Amino acid sequence: MTRTHDDEWDLASSVGATATMVAAGRAMATKDPRGLIDDPFAEPLVRAVGVDFFTKMMDGELDLDAIENATPVRIQSMVDGMAVRTKYFDDYFVDATDAGVRQVVILASGLDSRAYRLPWPAGTVVYEIDQPRVIEFKSNTLAEVGAEPTATRRTIPIDLRGDWPAALSAAGFDPAAPTAWLAEGLLIYLPPEAQDRRFDNITALSAPGSTIATEFVPGIVDFDAERVREMSGSFREHGVDIDMASLVYAGERNHVIDYLNGLGWRAEGVTRTELFHRHGIEVPAPENDDPLGEIIFISATRTG
Repeated sequence: MTRTHDDEWDLASSVGATATMVAAGRAMATKDPRGLIDDPFAEPLVRAVGVDFFTKMMDGELDLDAIENATPVRIQSMVDGMAVRTKYFDDYFVDATDAGVRQVVILASGLDSRAYRLPWPAGTVVYEIDQPRVIEFKSNTLAEVGAEPTATRRTIPIDLRGDWPAALSAAGFDPAAPTAWLAEGLLIYLPPEAQDRRFDNITALSAPGSTIATEFVPGIVDFDAERVREMSGSFREHGVDIDMASLVYAGERNHVIDYLNGLGWRAEGVTRTELFHRHGIEVPAPENDDPLGEIIFISATRTG
């Protein structure tokens, strides 16, 4: 499916299916005996979406011999990558609230359950922004399993291509208070100019002391669309409505660290390879790695 400026999706198709795939990875990482992360809500959310492929992947029941380019090593590499990514952003929020931040905004929140599973200090407000159907599905599913937020949770059911800053303000967001922002798994699905605009919007809403975390994929410049298209073909043969090659906006774009620094943030990054080493996880061989290549995880603090 080709991207358009107003395309829509649910959690079983297009960009939404990537959120379900990510949640399946978190569920698998949660079961990993190394115990790097704990997301007890990922599994029930994936089951509720009802995509058989992701449910079987999560349960270790996929027939890998029938799926092109799928091997146990590649599956484990994906899970390990999701584990270190989730751990990085979990720790980011803990550090932000330890520093006194009590206002959190999660952009394109998908099946993120941090509002329910992190130990938020009293008085923390977590704003979640995503398409209305995604917000409604997650809220209803977690209510059905008896989950309750561990912070004040406020949902903003709006597409990020709309006037989300106005919707956020209408929900009670205070631009005078420091905010911890998260844009996880988002940037590769944005055109380059939209990426810049997103950070411009965030900066305009951020008081000094605010923080932001995200990730940047340098390889998006020379994205291997053919390799990804082959992998997506295997997914579609097994009932998954996803074509990663058509979802990603490739080509030149501003490096996030440079762009944020230019907006008055103090940004720094760590590579996924460094996170693998930090947590004692084997670095995958290139042939078993993410086709997007190296990923840089970035956190920044608003200085002026």
